[in-house]
Order: sequence, then structure tokens, then C-alpha cells
Amino acid sequence: MIRIGKISYWHVHAEEYTQQVLDNPHSELAAIWDEDPVRGEQKAAQYGVPFIADLDELLQREDIDAVVVDAPTNLHHEVMVKAARAGKHIFTEKVIAPTLQEVNEIMNEVAKAGVRMAVSLPRLYEAYTLAIQEVLDSGRLGKLTEARVRLSHNGAIAGWLPAHFYSKEQCGGGAMIDLGCHPMYLVRLFLGMPEQVSAVFGYVTGKEVEDNAVVILGYGSGAVGIVEAGFVNARSPFSVEIHGTEGSLLFGLPQEKILVSSSEGSGWDEVEAGDRLPIAFDQWITHIQEGKELNLNLEIARDLTSLMEAANLSAQEHRAVRINELKG
Repeated sequence: MIRIGKISYWHVHAEEYTQQVLDNPHSELAAIWDEDPVRGEQKAAQYGVPFIADLDELLQREDIDAVVVDAPTNLHHEVMVKAARAGKHIFTEKVIAPTLQEVNEIMNEVAKAGVRMAVSLPRLYEAYTLAIQEVLDSGRLGKLTEARVRLSHNGAIAGWLPAHFYSKEQCGGGAMIDLGCHPMYLVRLFLGMPEQVSAVFGYVTGKEVEDNAVVILGYGSGAVGIVEAGFVNARSPFSVEIHGTEGSLLFGLPQEKILVSSSEGSGWDEVEAGDRLPIAFDQWITHIQEGKELNLNLEIARDLTSLMEAANLSAQEHRAVRINELKG
């Protein structure tokens, strides 16, 4: 049994990850730490486990094998470096950290300690993603020229996002670094890493961070990636649109069907999706047991931070930012 220390309930998905700990037959919730002691004590009482007020004390406990990190993004570096040095396996909400330099420092400590790390990138393992990737790998679309992925909700206009999700200090940004992570890592999966990033951020509700955002990824091949995210759209469907020299693929416009039109067929053909892969948490537990790395997960998670750092810099300086400008 892998005994889990829960690190914070700051993130909106913290309860979801707690449930994943409880649902997996090979893991159990052992203790809770939270930067907000009142919240931490409440959660510990709710789940019937100890609340540990001192993070270092929790990380040194021999009855804890691993941690699930849902702390504010600006605390990720401190928390995960300490966890790795304490020999604890790490599962974390995205992004790993706001900058490439911080991510590299965390991953170096993870490698030194020989612990297993995984990042929650849920749409990477969905059935539609796997089916879309199969279409791309088949070459039906020819040379890829564009990938556009959009994900949006109404959190900022309906008032259901917690106030701290609009803190630039804690989050490192707004709609793009939070919700936009999902379309960003999907475009990265479909097209690879770009050479440059250009971002435009909008502030519809006047928050400290952007609530409406578009990022354009530029590739040496001439391909273009488009990543869209927002907290201010009530009925915008999650959508994927991929084009190539021989065909196009659509998903979620608005139905959740994969449609392909190419020179190999006539009109739009529906592609059936198979089974999804296990969720990242369950994969992480299995990899801890088997002593394996989640290589693709960590590679894409590292690249995700690079892309988010470049997007933030682009929006701030009103210019295209080349990936090789970032300090690693």
C-alpha cells in the first residue's frame, strides 16, 4: 500500500485527486498539510487522517511514501524540491512550476532521489486524443499545417471559481496557465514543440489576470498552432481542429465526434474512438510499484511550462518569444 500525504487543498481539483487516492486499491490517504491551517484541519477531520502543521515534519514521516501536490503554483518549487529530497514520490496538478528553470530544478532533484513523478494531464489519456493521434500517425491528413484547440468555461462571469484563482502571484497567470494548459499540451502533442510563441490576453471582467486568451505557436515547418482559453464563455464547446495538405479533422464542433475529410475518402467520415488510458494518478501508482518512469508525461509537462512561460512573456512584452530565449 502506498501511503499518501496530501499537500494542500488550494486547487479546485484537490477533492478530485483525494478521491483518486481513495479509489485506487493500492493507495491510501495518510496525512494532510495545508498552507491554510484552518482549511487543512477541516479536511483532515473530514477524511479522518492527521493534520500536520509543519510541511517538513510531514515529509520526514516514515509512514508517508508519496505526496499529491495541490498547493498554489508559486509554492510548487519549494514543496516538490523538499519532497524529492525527502524521498517521496510526487503527483502534481499542472503546471509543475511557472518557469522552465524551476521545472528543471525540480526534475533534477527527482532524478537524484530516484523517486517517481507524474503530472495531471488528463486529456492526454482520453479516448478521443488517442484516436486523433492515430489519424495523424496514419498520414491521412498529409503534412500538418495547423492545429487549433479551444477550452473555455464561464467561471469568471458565473462566480464559481475561487477568488485566489485570480491571484497573479499564486497562479502565475489566469485562464491560459490554468485552463489553457489542456489545449496547450494537446497542440504540443499533435505538432511538437514550436520555435516561437505569440500571445494576446484579454481582461473582460477586469481581474488581475487574463480571463480570455489566445496563443499562436510558430513552427519551422510553416505549421501554426492555435491555443484558446477563457473564463468568460458560457457555451463554448471543447474543440479540436487539425488541418493538413491532404485533409482535415474536427472534434467537438459542437458534437463530440471525430470527423475526418481527406483525399482517401469522400465527404466527412466519422472515426470511432476506442478505450481511454488509465488516469495519470493510477499510472503513477503503477509506475511506483514497477519502478518505471512516465517519460511522455514528464516530457510534455516540462514543455508545457516552457510554452506557458513564453506565452506570459509574450503577452507582457507584446512580442513573439522564441523558446530558446528561456533560461533553463
